[in-house]
Amino acid sequence: MVNDMDDKPISVVLVDDHALFRAGVRAELVDSRLEVIAEASDVAEAIEVIAARQPDVVLLDVHLPGGDGSAVIAAIADEYPDVSFLALSVSDAADDVIDTIRAGARGYVTKSIAPDELAEAVVKVAGGDAVFSPRLAGFVLDAFSRDAPDPAHPELDRLTPREQEVMRYLARGYAYKEIARELTISIKTVESHASAVLRKLQLTSRYELTSWATRRRLV
Repeated sequence: MVNDMDDKPISVVLVDDHALFRAGVRAELVDSRLEVIAEASDVAEAIEVIAARQPDVVLLDVHLPGGDGSAVIAAIADEYPDVSFLALSVSDAADDVIDTIRAGARGYVTKSIAPDELAEAVVKVAGGDAVFSPRLAGFVLDAFSRDAPDPAHPELDRLTPREQEVMRYLARGYAYKEIARELTISIKTVESHASAVLRKLQLTSRYELTSWATRRRLV
């Protein structure tokens, strides 16, 4: 995890088997908080580069020559626990998302993400948060909720039953209009509930809410 007091840029390694895509990410990932320090194109090269450079964050494709992203994480995580992984993939398949998160990735975003959103996702993962593209969080929440019964969460007592419903949809990545349709309420009402949820849980964004809900295995 990056030290908040450290003024150095967050170091990033790009792992993807397409050189053109890596070049595009490097060109678009223009943010004073970030510095791309190395690249790799397959599992073996990724493990070697990450071990040598020990970046703060690895942007990792889930399908690579010689294996998959999970193999990279497995080879690195125990020996270099301060390296965080953010999956960046064209795949939004539930199995890919769940397998990568189980392996130890801190987040999973698809390649359709906007450059500024990707930069923000890297920063959040470096800070210890979980980050997911819309809807992908639902796969993770569903999978982890099946692993163990829901423990008691006294924080939920701060929320009304309707706010708890809205909270779960928000954590899954649903848009306001989708929540409104699911709960048969107006978008303005959803916005009001969403604001109350963040305020009562002392969170500042939907990213933080997703991380909060994921850690507590809420669905």
